[in-house]
Amino acid sequence: MRTVLVTGPGGAGRTTVAAATALAAARRGCRALLLSADAIPGFPDATEPTEVAEGLRFARIDSGEHFRSELLALQDRASTVLDLLGGNRLDSDELTELPGSDRLALLHALRRAAEGDWSQDGHDLLVVDLPPLRDALAVLALPEQLRRYLRRLLPPERQAARALRPMLAQLAGVPMPAQWLYDAAARRDAELAAVQALIEDRTTTVRLVVEPGPAAEDALRAARTGLALYGLRVDTLAVNRVLPRHSPDPWFAALAAQQEKCIDRWYEEWAPAVSLCEVPHLGREPQGLGDLDDISGLDGLLADGGPDGAPAGRPAGRAEDPWWIEKPGPTESPDGVLVWCLPLPGAVKENLQLVRRGDELFLTVGPFRRIVQLESGLRRCTVSGAALTDGVLRVRFTPDPGLWPRTS
Repeated sequence: MRTVLVTGPGGAGRTTVAAATALAAARRGCRALLLSADAIPGFPDATEPTEVAEGLRFARIDSGEHFRSELLALQDRASTVLDLLGGNRLDSDELTELPGSDRLALLHALRRAAEGDWSQDGHDLLVVDLPPLRDALAVLALPEQLRRYLRRLLPPERQAARALRPMLAQLAGVPMPAQWLYDAAARRDAELAAVQALIEDRTTTVRLVVEPGPAAEDALRAARTGLALYGLRVDTLAVNRVLPRHSPDPWFAALAAQQEKCIDRWYEEWAPAVSLCEVPHLGREPQGLGDLDDISGLDGLLADGGPDGAPAGRPAGRAEDPWWIEKPGPTESPDGVLVWCLPLPGAVKENLQLVRRGDELFLTVGPFRRIVQLESGLRRCTVSGAALTDGVLRVRFTPDPGLWPRTS
Protein backbone atom coordinates (compact mmCIF):
# COMPACT_ATOMS: atom_id res chain seq x y z
CA MET A 1 0.00 0.00 0.00
CA ARG A 2 1.30 3.43 -0.98
CA THR A 3 0.86 6.17 1.64
CA VAL A 4 0.75 9.93 1.03
CA LEU A 5 0.87 12.19 4.09
CA VAL A 6 -0.52 15.65 3.30
CA THR A 7 0.38 18.67 5.41
CA GLY A 8 1.43 22.29 5.13
CA PRO A 9 1.16 25.65 6.90
CA GLY A 10 -2.23 26.30 8.41
CA GLY A 11 -4.88 27.72 6.10
CA ALA A 12 -3.16 26.64 2.87
CA GLY A 13 -5.92 24.22 1.82
CA ARG A 14 -4.22 20.94 2.69
CA THR A 15 -7.54 19.12 3.30
CA THR A 16 -8.76 20.05 -0.18
CA VAL A 17 -5.55 18.87 -1.82
CA ALA A 18 -5.63 15.64 0.20
CA ALA A 19 -9.18 14.94 -0.97
CA ALA A 20 -8.27 15.81 -4.56
CA THR A 21 -5.25 13.50 -4.41
CA ALA A 22 -7.36 10.57 -3.21
CA LEU A 23 -10.07 11.27 -5.78
CA ALA A 24 -7.53 11.47 -8.60
CA ALA A 25 -6.19 8.04 -7.65
CA ALA A 26 -9.71 6.61 -7.54
CA ARG A 27 -10.50 8.03 -10.97
CA ARG A 28 -7.45 6.20 -12.28
CA GLY A 29 -8.67 2.86 -10.96
CA CYS A 30 -6.88 2.73 -7.60
CA ARG A 31 -8.59 1.74 -4.36
CA ALA A 32 -8.01 4.81 -2.19
CA LEU A 33 -8.73 5.47 1.48
CA LEU A 34 -8.76 9.06 2.78
CA LEU A 35 -8.38 9.87 6.48
CA SER A 36 -9.02 13.33 7.90
CA ALA A 37 -10.01 14.89 11.21
CA ASP A 38 -11.90 17.63 9.35
CA ALA A 39 -15.27 17.46 7.68
CA ILE A 40 -15.06 17.70 3.87
CA PRO A 41 -17.93 19.25 1.86
CA GLY A 42 -19.75 16.57 -0.10
CA PHE A 43 -18.21 13.72 1.93
CA PRO A 44 -20.12 11.64 4.51
CA ASP A 45 -19.52 12.42 8.16
CA ALA A 46 -18.67 8.87 9.25
CA THR A 47 -15.92 7.54 11.50
CA GLU A 48 -15.82 4.24 9.60
CA PRO A 49 -14.70 4.08 5.94
CA THR A 50 -17.65 5.02 3.74
CA GLU A 51 -17.73 5.06 -0.05
CA VAL A 52 -17.66 8.53 -1.58
CA ALA A 53 -17.08 7.63 -5.21
CA GLU A 54 -16.10 4.51 -7.07
CA GLY A 55 -12.76 3.40 -5.62
CA LEU A 56 -12.68 6.11 -2.93
CA ARG A 57 -13.59 5.64 0.74
CA PHE A 58 -13.41 8.25 3.49
CA ALA A 59 -13.24 8.05 7.29
CA ARG A 60 -13.27 11.00 9.67
CA ILE A 61 -10.98 10.74 12.71
CA ASP A 62 -13.05 11.52 15.82
CA SER A 63 -10.54 12.26 18.58
CA GLY A 64 -13.28 12.72 21.21
CA GLU A 65 -14.76 9.28 20.59
CA HIS A 66 -11.31 7.68 20.62
CA PHE A 67 -10.41 9.39 23.92
CA ARG A 68 -13.58 8.20 25.64
CA SER A 69 -13.27 4.61 24.42
CA GLU A 70 -9.60 4.36 25.41
CA LEU A 71 -10.14 5.80 28.88
CA LEU A 72 -13.12 3.56 29.56
CA ALA A 73 -11.13 0.51 28.43
CA LEU A 74 -8.24 1.49 30.70
CA GLN A 75 -10.69 1.95 33.57
CA ASP A 76 -12.02 -1.59 33.03
CA ARG A 77 -8.54 -3.13 32.98
CA ALA A 78 -7.59 -1.33 36.20
CA SER A 79 -10.90 -2.12 37.89
CA THR A 80 -9.29 -4.25 40.63
CA VAL A 81 -6.91 -1.48 41.67
CA LEU A 82 -9.65 1.15 41.52
CA ASP A 83 -11.95 -0.95 43.70
CA LEU A 84 -9.21 -1.45 46.29
CA LEU A 85 -8.61 2.31 46.40
CA GLY A 86 -12.32 3.05 46.63
CA GLY A 87 -12.35 4.99 43.39
CA ASN A 88 -15.55 6.07 41.67
CA ARG A 89 -15.72 5.10 38.01
CA LEU A 90 -16.29 7.68 35.34
CA ASP A 91 -19.17 7.47 32.87
CA SER A 92 -18.80 8.13 29.17
CA ASP A 93 -21.01 11.24 29.21
CA GLU A 94 -18.85 12.99 31.83
CA LEU A 95 -15.53 12.54 29.97
CA THR A 96 -14.08 15.65 28.35
CA GLU A 97 -11.39 15.28 25.72
CA LEU A 98 -7.93 16.33 26.95
CA PRO A 99 -5.33 18.28 24.93
CA GLY A 100 -3.14 16.02 22.84
CA SER A 101 -5.76 13.30 22.38
CA ASP A 102 -6.10 14.24 18.71
CA ARG A 103 -2.53 13.03 18.09
CA LEU A 104 -3.21 9.65 19.69
CA ALA A 105 -6.43 9.32 17.70
CA LEU A 106 -4.50 9.95 14.48
CA LEU A 107 -1.93 7.29 15.38
CA HIS A 108 -4.76 4.87 16.14
CA ALA A 109 -6.30 5.51 12.72
CA LEU A 110 -2.94 4.99 11.01
CA ARG A 111 -2.52 1.67 12.82
CA ARG A 112 -5.94 0.45 11.74
CA ALA A 113 -5.20 1.41 8.15
CA ALA A 114 -1.75 -0.20 8.24
CA GLU A 115 -3.07 -3.47 9.66
CA GLY A 116 -6.01 -3.66 7.26
CA ASP A 117 -8.76 -3.40 9.90
CA TRP A 118 -10.87 -1.24 7.60
CA SER A 119 -10.77 -3.38 4.49
CA GLN A 120 -10.50 -7.08 3.82
CA ASP A 121 -9.45 -6.41 0.23
CA GLY A 122 -6.93 -3.75 1.20
CA HIS A 123 -6.21 -0.39 -0.43
CA ASP A 124 -3.77 0.67 -3.11
CA LEU A 125 -3.38 4.18 -1.74
CA LEU A 126 -3.77 5.68 1.73
CA VAL A 127 -4.04 9.49 1.84
CA VAL A 128 -3.83 11.07 5.30
CA ASP A 129 -4.81 14.68 5.92
CA LEU A 130 -2.39 15.64 8.69
CA PRO A 131 -2.52 18.67 11.03
CA PRO A 132 -0.57 21.85 10.15
CA LEU A 133 3.11 21.41 9.43
CA ARG A 134 4.67 21.85 12.87
CA ASP A 135 2.06 19.64 14.57
CA ALA A 136 2.33 17.07 11.78
CA LEU A 137 6.06 16.66 12.34
CA ALA A 138 5.45 16.15 16.06
CA VAL A 139 2.80 13.49 15.35
CA LEU A 140 4.99 11.60 12.86
CA ALA A 141 7.88 11.55 15.35
CA LEU A 142 5.65 10.36 18.20
CA PRO A 143 5.71 6.56 17.61
CA GLU A 144 9.51 6.42 17.78
CA GLN A 145 9.57 8.61 20.87
CA LEU A 146 6.87 6.69 22.74
CA ARG A 147 8.50 3.34 21.96
CA ARG A 148 11.77 4.65 23.43
CA TYR A 149 9.96 5.75 26.60
CA LEU A 150 8.37 2.31 26.96
CA ARG A 151 11.72 0.56 26.56
CA ARG A 152 13.32 2.77 29.19
CA LEU A 153 10.50 2.64 31.74
CA LEU A 154 9.48 -0.99 31.30
CA PRO A 155 12.31 -2.90 29.64
CA PRO A 156 10.80 -6.25 28.61
CA GLU A 157 14.03 -8.16 29.16
CA ARG A 158 14.02 -7.22 32.86
CA GLN A 159 10.56 -8.35 33.80
CA ALA A 160 10.71 -11.16 36.34
CA ALA A 161 9.02 -14.50 35.86
CA ARG A 162 5.55 -14.73 37.35
CA ALA A 163 6.55 -17.52 39.73
CA LEU A 164 9.31 -15.37 41.24
CA ARG A 165 7.24 -12.22 41.70
CA PRO A 166 5.93 -12.94 45.24
CA MET A 167 9.40 -13.84 46.49
CA LEU A 168 11.02 -10.83 44.85
CA ALA A 169 8.33 -8.55 46.23
CA GLN A 170 8.98 -9.89 49.76
CA LEU A 171 12.74 -9.48 49.42
CA ALA A 172 12.51 -5.99 47.97
CA GLY A 173 9.83 -4.87 50.39
CA VAL A 174 7.80 -3.28 47.58
CA PRO A 175 5.16 -4.82 45.31
CA MET A 176 6.42 -5.91 41.88
CA PRO A 177 4.74 -4.46 38.79
CA ALA A 178 1.72 -6.48 37.78
CA GLN A 179 1.93 -8.63 34.68
CA TRP A 180 -0.91 -6.70 33.05
CA LEU A 181 1.35 -3.63 33.02
CA TYR A 182 4.00 -5.43 30.98
CA ASP A 183 1.32 -6.92 28.75
CA ALA A 184 -0.17 -3.47 28.14
CA ALA A 185 3.29 -2.04 27.36
CA ALA A 186 4.00 -4.88 24.92
CA ARG A 187 0.65 -4.35 23.22
CA ARG A 188 1.22 -0.61 22.88
CA ASP A 189 4.73 -1.17 21.58
CA ALA A 190 3.40 -3.50 18.88
CA GLU A 191 0.77 -0.94 17.85
CA LEU A 192 3.32 1.88 17.73
CA ALA A 193 5.72 -0.33 15.78
CA ALA A 194 3.06 -0.84 13.10
CA VAL A 195 2.56 2.93 12.77
CA GLN A 196 6.30 3.58 12.75
CA ALA A 197 6.77 0.97 10.02
CA LEU A 198 4.08 2.70 7.95
CA ILE A 199 5.70 6.12 8.36
CA GLU A 200 9.20 4.85 7.59
CA ASP A 201 8.18 2.64 4.66
CA ARG A 202 9.96 3.50 1.40
CA THR A 203 6.59 3.97 -0.35
CA THR A 204 5.44 6.59 2.16
CA THR A 205 5.94 10.22 1.15
CA VAL A 206 4.92 13.66 2.33
CA ARG A 207 2.96 16.08 0.16
CA LEU A 208 3.36 19.73 1.19
CA VAL A 209 0.53 22.16 0.46
CA VAL A 210 1.45 25.85 0.55
CA GLU A 211 -0.01 29.16 -0.56
CA PRO A 212 2.75 31.28 -2.14
CA GLY A 213 3.84 34.14 0.08
CA PRO A 214 6.53 35.26 2.56
CA ALA A 215 4.97 33.38 5.51
CA ALA A 216 4.93 30.11 3.57
CA GLU A 217 8.57 30.58 2.57
CA ASP A 218 9.66 30.88 6.20
CA ALA A 219 7.57 27.87 7.23
CA LEU A 220 8.95 25.68 4.42
CA ARG A 221 12.54 26.72 5.11
CA ALA A 222 12.28 25.51 8.71
CA ALA A 223 10.21 22.45 7.93
CA ARG A 224 12.53 21.21 5.19
CA THR A 225 15.24 20.54 7.75
CA GLY A 226 12.80 18.95 10.19
CA LEU A 227 11.47 16.60 7.51
CA ALA A 228 15.00 15.46 6.69
CA LEU A 229 15.88 15.00 10.37
CA TYR A 230 12.99 12.57 10.83
CA GLY A 231 13.78 10.78 7.57
CA LEU A 232 10.55 11.86 5.83
CA ARG A 233 10.56 12.10 2.03
CA VAL A 234 8.72 14.86 0.16
CA ASP A 235 7.31 13.88 -3.22
CA THR A 236 5.29 16.97 -4.23
CA LEU A 237 5.06 20.62 -3.35
CA ALA A 238 1.47 21.60 -4.17
CA VAL A 239 1.33 25.38 -4.58
CA ASN A 240 -2.30 26.17 -3.87
CA ARG A 241 -4.52 29.15 -4.77
CA VAL A 242 -2.30 30.52 -7.52
CA LEU A 243 -3.77 33.71 -9.02
CA PRO A 244 -3.86 34.38 -12.79
CA ARG A 245 -0.59 35.96 -13.84
CA HIS A 246 -2.20 38.52 -16.17
CA SER A 247 -4.89 40.76 -14.77
CA PRO A 248 -5.97 44.30 -15.68
CA ASP A 249 -6.52 45.04 -12.00
CA PRO A 250 -3.28 46.55 -10.57
CA TRP A 251 -3.92 45.09 -7.12
CA PHE A 252 -4.38 41.55 -8.43
CA ALA A 253 -1.46 41.98 -10.82
CA ALA A 254 0.89 43.00 -7.98
CA LEU A 255 -0.23 40.08 -5.81
CA ALA A 256 0.16 37.64 -8.71
CA ALA A 257 3.66 38.98 -9.39
CA GLN A 258 4.59 38.43 -5.73
CA GLN A 259 3.30 34.86 -5.95
CA GLU A 260 5.25 34.26 -9.17
CA LYS A 261 8.55 35.35 -7.57
CA CYS A 262 7.91 33.03 -4.63
CA ILE A 263 7.11 30.09 -6.92
CA ASP A 264 10.24 30.72 -9.00
CA ARG A 265 12.38 30.51 -5.85
CA TRP A 266 10.70 27.24 -4.90
CA TYR A 267 11.49 25.79 -8.30
CA GLU A 268 15.14 26.63 -7.71
CA GLU A 269 15.21 25.20 -4.17
CA TRP A 270 13.05 22.07 -4.53
CA ALA A 271 13.10 20.95 -8.18
CA PRO A 272 13.94 18.55 -9.72
CA ALA A 273 14.14 16.30 -6.62
CA VAL A 274 10.58 17.32 -5.64
CA SER A 275 7.72 17.78 -8.11
CA LEU A 276 5.97 21.16 -8.05
CA CYS A 277 2.27 21.38 -8.87
CA GLU A 278 0.51 24.74 -9.24
CA VAL A 279 -3.16 24.65 -8.24
CA PRO A 280 -5.07 27.69 -9.57
CA HIS A 281 -7.41 29.67 -7.37
CA LEU A 282 -11.01 28.66 -8.12
CA GLY A 283 -12.35 32.00 -6.94
CA ARG A 284 -14.31 30.24 -4.22
CA GLU A 285 -13.95 27.52 -1.63
CA PRO A 286 -14.06 24.07 -3.29
CA GLN A 287 -17.39 22.32 -2.77
CA GLY A 288 -18.12 18.75 -3.72
CA LEU A 289 -16.60 16.23 -6.10
CA GLY A 290 -16.92 18.50 -9.14
CA ASP A 291 -14.48 21.08 -7.79
CA LEU A 292 -12.15 18.33 -6.56
CA ASP A 293 -12.15 16.83 -10.05
CA ASP A 294 -11.10 20.21 -11.46
CA ILE A 295 -8.15 20.26 -9.04
CA SER A 296 -7.17 16.59 -9.29
CA GLY A 297 -7.13 16.72 -13.08
CA LEU A 298 -4.00 18.86 -13.00
CA ASP A 299 -0.80 17.30 -14.31
CA GLY A 300 1.68 16.81 -11.51
CA LEU A 301 -0.74 16.30 -8.62
CA LEU A 302 0.06 12.60 -8.78
CA ALA A 303 3.46 12.93 -10.40
CA ASP A 304 4.90 9.98 -8.50
CA GLY A 305 3.56 7.50 -11.06
CA GLY A 306 0.77 6.01 -8.98
CA PRO A 307 0.67 3.83 -5.91
CA ASP A 308 3.16 1.34 -7.30
CA GLY A 309 5.62 3.92 -8.56
CA ALA A 310 8.84 4.86 -6.81
CA PRO A 311 8.36 7.99 -4.69
CA ALA A 312 9.82 11.17 -6.06
CA GLY A 313 12.09 13.38 -4.03
CA ARG A 314 14.75 10.77 -3.36
CA PRO A 315 18.27 12.16 -3.87
CA ALA A 316 19.97 10.46 -6.79
CA GLY A 317 22.87 8.18 -6.05
CA ARG A 318 22.06 7.67 -2.36
CA ALA A 319 20.78 4.70 -0.47
CA GLU A 320 17.00 4.35 -0.35
CA ASP A 321 17.11 4.56 3.42
CA PRO A 322 17.81 8.18 4.43
CA TRP A 323 20.16 6.88 7.10
CA TRP A 324 23.24 5.22 5.68
CA ILE A 325 26.91 4.62 6.44
CA GLU A 326 29.67 5.59 4.06
CA LYS A 327 32.75 3.37 4.21
CA PRO A 328 35.61 5.23 2.50
CA GLY A 329 38.16 3.20 0.63
CA PRO A 330 41.68 2.59 1.98
CA THR A 331 43.07 5.48 -0.01
CA GLU A 332 40.64 7.92 1.52
CA SER A 333 40.73 6.59 5.08
CA PRO A 334 43.60 4.21 5.82
CA ASP A 335 42.64 4.11 9.50
CA GLY A 336 39.27 2.49 8.69
CA VAL A 337 37.07 5.34 10.00
CA LEU A 338 33.30 4.88 9.50
CA VAL A 339 31.24 7.90 8.46
CA TRP A 340 27.58 8.13 9.46
CA CYS A 341 25.69 10.54 7.18
CA LEU A 342 22.38 12.36 7.38
CA PRO A 343 21.12 14.88 4.78
CA LEU A 344 19.99 18.09 6.52
CA PRO A 345 19.15 20.62 3.78
CA GLY A 346 18.91 24.15 5.10
CA ALA A 347 20.62 23.40 8.41
CA VAL A 348 23.26 25.79 9.76
CA LYS A 349 26.02 24.95 12.21
CA GLU A 350 24.89 27.52 14.75
CA ASN A 351 21.54 25.72 15.23
CA LEU A 352 22.95 22.20 15.22
CA GLN A 353 23.76 20.20 18.36
CA LEU A 354 25.07 16.65 18.45
CA VAL A 355 25.58 14.60 21.61
CA ARG A 356 26.29 10.91 22.00
CA ARG A 357 25.04 9.14 25.11
CA GLY A 358 25.59 5.42 25.28
CA ASP A 359 24.16 3.77 22.19
CA GLU A 360 22.19 6.83 21.09
CA LEU A 361 22.80 10.08 19.21
CA PHE A 362 20.92 13.18 20.38
CA LEU A 363 20.37 15.44 17.35
CA THR A 364 18.97 18.96 17.71
CA VAL A 365 18.41 21.12 14.62
CA GLY A 366 16.72 24.40 15.43
CA PRO A 367 13.34 23.59 17.05
CA PHE A 368 13.52 19.91 16.06
CA ARG A 369 15.07 17.09 18.06
CA ARG A 370 15.55 13.39 17.40
CA ILE A 371 17.21 10.58 19.35
CA VAL A 372 18.70 7.96 17.05
CA GLN A 373 19.62 4.42 18.06
CA LEU A 374 23.05 3.59 16.67
CA GLU A 375 23.62 0.45 14.67
CA SER A 376 25.49 -2.40 16.35
CA GLY A 377 28.73 -1.69 14.48
CA LEU A 378 28.81 1.96 15.49
CA ARG A 379 28.15 1.13 19.14
CA ARG A 380 31.64 -0.36 19.28
CA CYS A 381 33.17 2.91 18.03
CA THR A 382 34.02 6.28 19.49
CA VAL A 383 33.02 9.56 17.89
CA SER A 384 36.14 11.16 16.40
CA GLY A 385 34.56 14.19 14.71
CA ALA A 386 31.58 15.66 12.92
CA ALA A 387 31.02 18.18 10.13
CA LEU A 388 28.10 19.79 8.31
CA THR A 389 29.06 20.23 4.65
CA ASP A 390 26.82 20.91 1.65
CA GLY A 391 23.69 20.17 3.67
CA VAL A 392 24.90 16.77 4.90
CA LEU A 393 25.87 15.95 8.49
CA ARG A 394 28.79 13.52 8.65
CA VAL A 395 29.79 11.96 11.95
CA ARG A 396 33.11 10.11 12.05
CA PHE A 397 33.35 6.93 14.12
CA THR A 398 36.66 5.27 14.99
CA PRO A 399 36.53 1.55 15.94
CA ASP A 400 37.38 0.93 19.59
CA PRO A 401 40.17 -1.72 19.64
CA GLY A 402 38.88 -3.06 22.94
CA LEU A 403 35.44 -3.77 21.50
CA TRP A 404 36.27 -4.94 17.97
CA PRO A 405 37.45 -8.56 17.48
CA ARG A 406 41.06 -8.97 16.42
CA THR A 407 41.58 -10.17 12.84
CA SER A 408 44.61 -11.62 11.10
